[in-house]
Amino acid sequence: MFNSIQQFQQEGVKRLYKIFQEYSDDPSKLTEMVRSVSNEMNKLGRDIIKEEWESYDELLRQHRGCRKGWSIVRKDPVTRMTSLGSITYNRTLFIHKETGSRLYLADQFLDFEKREFITEDAKTRICEEAVESCYRKGGNNACINDEFVTKETVMNILHSLKFPEIVNTSKETRKVKTLYIDADEDHVSLQYLEKKGDLKKPRQNTVMPYIVYVYDGVDTEEDGRPKLKNIKYFGGVYEGSNGVKTLWEEVNTYIKSEYDVEEIEQIYINGDGAAWIKAGTKYIDKAKFVLDKYHMYEYIVAATSHLEDSKEDAIAEIYRSIHRKKKWLAESIFDRILAVTDKETKRNAVERSKNYILGNWSGILLSMTGKDKNIKCSAEGHVSHVYSDRMSSRPLGWSKHGADRMARLRIYWKNGGNILELIRYQDKKLPKAVGAEEVIYSASQMIAMENKNRMKLGSTADLPTYSIPYPQIKKIAALKSHIWGL
Repeated sequence: MFNSIQQFQQEGVKRLYKIFQEYSDDPSKLTEMVRSVSNEMNKLGRDIIKEEWESYDELLRQHRGCRKGWSIVRKDPVTRMTSLGSITYNRTLFIHKETGSRLYLADQFLDFEKREFITEDAKTRICEEAVESCYRKGGNNACINDEFVTKETVMNILHSLKFPEIVNTSKETRKVKTLYIDADEDHVSLQYLEKKGDLKKPRQNTVMPYIVYVYDGVDTEEDGRPKLKNIKYFGGVYEGSNGVKTLWEEVNTYIKSEYDVEEIEQIYINGDGAAWIKAGTKYIDKAKFVLDKYHMYEYIVAATSHLEDSKEDAIAEIYRSIHRKKKWLAESIFDRILAVTDKETKRNAVERSKNYILGNWSGILLSMTGKDKNIKCSAEGHVSHVYSDRMSSRPLGWSKHGADRMARLRIYWKNGGNILELIRYQDKKLPKAVGAEEVIYSASQMIAMENKNRMKLGSTADLPTYSIPYPQIKKIAALKSHIWGL
């Protein structure tokens, strides 16, 4: 770091002076001035980071105590992409005398994975952009300068993401009498299943990521719009025999961690009547299914749209049977509609509507005759807001795995998750050394290091930040602790 600052003092300041001189000659070139200054600062940042990374390698080379059992093989350059741009630095390859293992110890200490050349800050910028726009823009956003990564690289980063369990991490639990769950799915176009060209006939060209969200009531914002209280999203592509079970168990785990379940009297699961939504009542205690009024109305209209002048009367009769809680009456109304329907396609539509209404009768009664005014399903809007905006509203094609990862990333993002924390969640941290000795230096050792430090820094040695070689001492101690733990 110190050499980079010294070099900037000698060369960088001159370049800055020239930039501002040119700007003073022509103040209209504000953009050019800002960009030039930004480039100089970014270059300084890259030089400082390069020197910092190489400093650990140099300590390992100089201090054998930091690398007991390891010998030097050679020094190799490597380039890593950061959010400031690409940085090329040198690191030493070491070999262990007993095991024969070869490692770049500095990279191991700095937590750089093998064949991983994009740093976590750049990955964070990539994911922050890709979750909202597209892979290409995510790649273009990797660095603050003009460097970029390919959309294939962005895809590989997103495909490899793992997501933490959604649970309450605080010790306190919420106390509510009633809990609400809305559920729905999106229809996302497939480009391929696992690899390009693997969609066979009969063509399965869509996948349905599910969305479930839990909330404990409805509030009102300042502009009068309804707002769901303490909302938490769950979702992804859940296929296979245990897919639905896995989803609802995730929801149930969250409820038990977030709420005092002994205080909950009733849980309502709102949805369109799909089997996977109704299945939630099997896995969540005290849960009852409630049919979404929007879908109920759609099916009623589909069964009556061809009746012309009698349409409104038929709709009113169906609603009357619902409010009177007489299922047999609703069935007889659909039978009368079928009796006056000749066209086969219309008869099929009436049959589907009849089966839908009668098959979801208990859910309809809870929706239409229940006293809880908070029983309202807004899942259609949430599907659009969480999934469709990114995944299905534009002519995009996904793989199943890609659709699942993006759906889960959108869920994580909508839950207020921190993308940097998600990137760090992917890393497998090395175990620290057990019983590693604390490194203590004598006064003479510290004076010798201070003198060496002053010779290297020159005029910058008098700055308070650099006057004590404490950072170097900490580095050596950390290296010893780490390498001994390998």
